[in-house]
Formats: sequence, structure tokens, C-alpha cells
Amino acid sequence: MNCGHAPGNSRGAFLSMSAGAAALALFPGATAAQGVTSRRRNVDVHSHILPPQYLAAAKASGKIGDVGEAPFILGWEPQHSLERMDQLGIDTAFTSISTPGVWWGEDAAGRRLARTCNEYAANLGREHPGRFGSFASIPLPDLDGSLTELAYAVDVLHADGIVLLSDYGDKWVGDPSFAPVFEELNRRRAVVFVHPSVGNCCRSLISYVPFTTIEYPLDTTRGIVSLLFAGAFSKYPEIRFIFPHGGGTMPMLADRVTRQAAARRDLSFPEPPLALLKRQYYDVALSVSAPALAAILAFAEPAKVLFGSDYPFVEMSYTTDGLRGAGLSGARLAAIERDNASALFPARVRV
Repeated sequence: MNCGHAPGNSRGAFLSMSAGAAALALFPGATAAQGVTSRRRNVDVHSHILPPQYLAAAKASGKIGDVGEAPFILGWEPQHSLERMDQLGIDTAFTSISTPGVWWGEDAAGRRLARTCNEYAANLGREHPGRFGSFASIPLPDLDGSLTELAYAVDVLHADGIVLLSDYGDKWVGDPSFAPVFEELNRRRAVVFVHPSVGNCCRSLISYVPFTTIEYPLDTTRGIVSLLFAGAFSKYPEIRFIFPHGGGTMPMLADRVTRQAAARRDLSFPEPPLALLKRQYYDVALSVSAPALAAILAFAEPAKVLFGSDYPFVEMSYTTDGLRGAGLSGARLAAIERDNASALFPARVRV
């Protein structure tokens, strides 16, 4: 089934219309609420980079629409992130390559692009000490290339974790064929950031609705469910998973999903499936509206909720202002903004 990418339905085109992202990204001083009078020292676990070589490869491969077409996204530079971080009191941002990742159908090209992006991220961290951590890309579904790049990224470049996509075309992240990579991630006690993507099935389900409207949170949910039903949370207990955007629709569907998982006679869980889901980490990028945040905080363990901005696809202040206006206690706000990430990345984040 050919579910092609509809013109104008790119992630960047959609998100540029939300939360005033376009104006705010182009004009950093756009709202008075963004002025920071005291340093908040936040930690952002969901920040994206767009290396020049990555954009060139995307253009050559016809992927530029999937990367994002808005000028302020395609024109991103490290200084843009640093300026907004300084203005909004964000000390450290953990960077990653967003959808569509680095593997676009050809193993050798995927390996080269992963290496290029990972070295760019490592250099960024060296050039700006303490400001940038990184989640390295690996070229799944290329298993050999992924294992090689994983070792290089962690052992040589000292990446803080690995970024995976929620799906790889017709396979979701929990697919058993990816087991060798998960075994190595488990052995290394890796942090794994699972970024949403869109499966081949779901790009044109409703012809007049851009897939970006709902498919990213839905695909995050599919990715989590694929991991749960494949037994990944049980088989690989040393992996610390981070699921962005509050886990998609998982807070609302967790009871339904875990009841069905527990009822399966062919599955065996060492503990209730709901406990396995609640043990994972969830960031609040694009999820600080009152209903969304209430669902996340009711579902996730307090120590497992992290700050994420999704910059430059979403203006940073959308999350900082939303959180600070949510009526949270000082301790709960501090935990989300910094303390929980400090516990997860003690070597990177200063206390």
C-alpha cells in the first residue's frame, strides 16, 4: 500500500502554525513572559539539531519535506538554540536527530549519515561545554551498522544515549528482529529516547487531514505498545526509555492496553504490565495544556517526568511558560524542569 506524503503536510509546516512557533522562533523576544529574571537552570531532554550535511542529504534524497519545510527550521544554527536557552533559563539540552532519522533505505548511506550527525553533535558539546548532551543516531533497521555506530557513539564520542524512532516503515520499534540492538543497549544500561515517526500505513489515512495532526502521538503509542507486547520492558530492564510528548496517548489508554496484555496467555510478565509502563520516562514537549499535563502527571511516576521542548520544531517558551503557569508546586516543577534529569544524567547535569 502506497501511503505517500501529501504536499504541505510536513511536520515543520504543521507545527509552524501551532503555539505561534513561527513568530516566536524568528523573534526571540516576542513575548514578555519569556524574559527570565532569575536563572531557572532547566534541562531539556528533547532538543533537535539539523546539521548542514543532514539537510543536504535530505534534500538530495527527497526527504526535505519530512524534515520540515519552514524557513526557521531549515535555517537552524546552534546559536539559535543557545540564545533561546539563555533567555528561558535552560542550562543543558540533550540533542537528537528528529524524524525521519538517518536510514532512508540504503545501508551504506545510513551508516555515513549517522556517523556525520553523531560527530557533529559531539563537536557541539565540546565547543559549548555543559550546554549540550546528545542522543546518538543509529541506522536501524541495519543491525550490523547500528551495533557498530552504537559502540562508536558511546565509547568514542561519549554520547549520553541513543535515539530510536517509534517505527521503521512497516516495523515498530519493539519488533523482535531488532533484538540484537536491544540486547546491546541493555548490556550498556543505555538511555534510549524513542522519537515519533509515521508508519508507511498511516500517511494518508484521511486525505484532507495532515498526518502530523495526530499521527506522531499515535505512533508514539504504537511504539510503546510494540515494546510492551514484545516483552522488551521485561527482557531489557536496564534500558532507561524516554518517550516524548507525554507518551502520546498512552496515559489515556494505559489501563486498556495493560489489561489486554495481562490477559494474553502467550505473554509472561514478571510484574503487572501497568507497572512496567509507569517505570519509563516521559517528557512534556507539546503536552503542557491542562488536560494533557493532568493525564501525564496522573499516569507517570513523579520522578519519571522530564522537561522537553522539541525545539526548533516548537518554540521553547511553549513548554517553559506552560509548565510555569500550570499551578504545580515548587518541588514538582523543579523535579520536571531539572531534578529528574539530574538523577538520570548525573555525569552531565550539575546539581
